[in-house]
Amino acid sequence: MKDVVTGLTLVPHSAELCEFTGLDGRQGLLMTTQTPLDRVVDHTGVWLEHWAATAPDRIFLAERSGDEWRELSYATVLAQVKAVAAALVARRMGAQTPILILSGNSVNHAILSYAAQWVGVPTVPLAEQYALINEAHFRITYAAEVVRPGLIFVEDAARFADALALPALQGIEVVASDPSSATTAFADLLAVVPDAQTAAAHAQVGPDTLAKILFTSGSTSNPKGVMTTQRMMCANQSQMASVLPFLKQRPPKIVDWLPWNHVFGGSHNLNMMLAHGGSFYIDNGKPTKALFGDTIANVTHHAGNLSFNVPVGFSMLVQEMETNAALRQAYFHDLDMIFYAGASLPQEVWTRLEEMALQEQGRLPLMISSWGMTETAPATVMVHEPIGRSGVIGVPLPGTQIRLIPDADMRCELRVKGPNIMPGYVHDPEKTAQAFDEDGFLITGDAVRFVNPDDPARGLVFDGRVSEDFKLLTGTWVQAGKLRVDALEALRGLVQDVVICGHDRGEIGLFVFPKPSALEHGDVSDGALIDPDLMARIHHVLRDMARASSGSARRIARAIVLAEPPSVKDAEVTDKGSLNTRKIITRRTALLERLYDNDDPALIRV
Repeated sequence: MKDVVTGLTLVPHSAELCEFTGLDGRQGLLMTTQTPLDRVVDHTGVWLEHWAATAPDRIFLAERSGDEWRELSYATVLAQVKAVAAALVARRMGAQTPILILSGNSVNHAILSYAAQWVGVPTVPLAEQYALINEAHFRITYAAEVVRPGLIFVEDAARFADALALPALQGIEVVASDPSSATTAFADLLAVVPDAQTAAAHAQVGPDTLAKILFTSGSTSNPKGVMTTQRMMCANQSQMASVLPFLKQRPPKIVDWLPWNHVFGGSHNLNMMLAHGGSFYIDNGKPTKALFGDTIANVTHHAGNLSFNVPVGFSMLVQEMETNAALRQAYFHDLDMIFYAGASLPQEVWTRLEEMALQEQGRLPLMISSWGMTETAPATVMVHEPIGRSGVIGVPLPGTQIRLIPDADMRCELRVKGPNIMPGYVHDPEKTAQAFDEDGFLITGDAVRFVNPDDPARGLVFDGRVSEDFKLLTGTWVQAGKLRVDALEALRGLVQDVVICGHDRGEIGLFVFPKPSALEHGDVSDGALIDPDLMARIHHVLRDMARASSGSARRIARAIVLAEPPSVKDAEVTDKGSLNTRKIITRRTALLERLYDNDDPALIRV
């Protein structure tokens, strides 16, 4: 159906509900969609061979090389994938010898990944900062001990020398695009000629073949290695294509920075381009002060027709486009879809994007979001019709079943089942067993609500993590995730982030991480920042929030401003850039006690 708002061919939301009582005796609902699932290919190599045959000269992968772009066509990528696959087979690599990838997004990273998938060798991409920040090297050691790699890849051997010197990585061959005397040149792999052994290894690859091991952020314990199969990745692209048919009508193109060690960037976005014969231009920028200038230049010169980002990225884009007409015109010129994930997009950013789109192209792009996690490959619930507002995550994708377990307040615990769900965690049968309920549903730990309980097709709204909730001394439950989002919105412009506190306390408290510029003012007292002006402004906002709250479960009664930013070294920040709430509260127990000391001079009492 062609949508009158976006001009795109879309499939309207559909949802069916039925009562469901699990083997655990818990009553709830089962939610599915009426939309049929598209055909699912057996592995990613099917897509690559198809597009190399039907659109051999179309650009698949591109990256900046100085002031120019290095662009590789589908035919070239297939030839290089086969060569590298032959090199892996010649090294007798297979399912038990994963490839540890320490560097970030690059054309060679992608070629190596698809070559490994071509012959059934799992890849293990890790966050680049693990290698470049010495204090985070323990993450590499942990991952290496779990997966026991047979090969390591980096872009620049000299830049990653400290990480490569780790004891856990000794004795393992290192391949580098820019090699040293102790490493193998990636060009050597490209020189290998595929043979009958390569073809035989490729013939063994199927839906159950392990393609990747993606580590979770490890916010509450050691990261878990999610086994990602070919079926998971291929089914997920078919699930999304089933409800976004415009993806099949013209080749998509994106300019994207999202890291490939995350499921969003490395499975969702990269595979979407491959599945539909699209073009992936690697953005070497990021939504940070230091690197956002590169993103501006890349998008201005090579804007795509789809745009994926996290909310902070869209916020920075909107701010820049207010005065940068060239960026604004390029970004909206051919834009079909804006997709955000990772957190809720502020409504003011959503509205401004719509206004700019109407000014530049006279129509609205489809603006959507989704819900998923590393264990779900990732998309399981998705918006796929115009909704006009932020915060909605949509309805189940074709082929999935959503188990909803409501509480007394009609907030539902979310559990999922489908072809995109992981088989388990690598080398960890105990955590694998704990991840699923008796009926085979993945226990996500997330909570949702219906947009309209009387019309399930309107979709679901994300409502925080069940594990983040806690009780006050009064026995009142606090939905910390939702309250944090509300506090961040209210304190916008004053803070970088916040942590909700109050477990087994009489009132809700707030740890405030101020914007870095705020640390230039005020006095530091044992880890707390005392800045009367900032404290007064925060007090004013929290007072207004308290007046509008409906009970102790929503009322932030006290706050303290922290002088030390979240520490990567001490695992207060996950590799996704989000706060590790439990670690922060545990590590800063002295500040937690000060938060509940009414006589402390750093306390903001509401």
